[in-house]
Amino acid sequence: MTEVISYAYAVAKDDDGSLAEALTGLPGVAEAPVHLVRAGDRGEVVVAVSPVPEQDFQESALRANLEDLDWLESVARAHHRVIEALAARTTVLPLRLATVYLDDERVRRMLAARQEAFAGRLADLAAHTEWGVKIYVEAPAPTDRPAAPPADDGLSPGRAYLSHRKAQRHARDDAYRDAEEVARRVEAAARGHAVDRVQHRVQQGELARGPGENVVNDAYLVPLRDAESFRADVTRAAEGLSGVRVEVTGPWAPYSFATPPEAEPLKGAAP
Repeated sequence: MTEVISYAYAVAKDDDGSLAEALTGLPGVAEAPVHLVRAGDRGEVVVAVSPVPEQDFQESALRANLEDLDWLESVARAHHRVIEALAARTTVLPLRLATVYLDDERVRRMLAARQEAFAGRLADLAAHTEWGVKIYVEAPAPTDRPAAPPADDGLSPGRAYLSHRKAQRHARDDAYRDAEEVARRVEAAARGHAVDRVQHRVQQGELARGPGENVVNDAYLVPLRDAESFRADVTRAAEGLSGVRVEVTGPWAPYSFATPPEAEPLKGAAP
């Protein structure tokens, strides 16, 4: 028989005790059913959890699994699915992907120890959502040959090549300068609506999907009442500047603004 442990998705506020309804029939990680853990019989702050195979989340196995993009995508989708179901009904504090505990009792003890802090943060985040803002530079990629014959037919092939590369460098420099201007505009526009901001590492490699180079990857915490104004003002930031693209995504649960607890060790945890 496969041993199981408790996978924790999010801390949430369950004022009227009906939050479990949002999780009915919703599959979590490894297709397991999701349930709520409370610190006491009438506790309003809860943690959404589900059982997962212990062997997949042991330190060495987890390290390997996080390199498996198919496994990682499956877990991330389930993690996000549960959090979005909760966020549709209440304020949530999303926990970090692959936050696990030995069992539900360990989750309950963690919640009891931090319940007051969680309740305070949930109150701070009530009626707010997260919006992502990415800025991309879409400068032309360098090529070895001119796209068209040189304007001056008297140029030697070598000078024509150097002239072409110089023009490319100027185009790229202009695009990056425009991106800096767009970043300033975005910050100014967001400042009128957002109450907090987190600057994430720019996306590269497998995470950098779509055209262009990601040069800004920020998250903003925005009151619900300002959401549409925020989106409109930030989207306009790139108007009039070519070679720069602004991508606004959301609304999301406040992933970037929760302070999750560290996962408890699977082995040797305190009783």
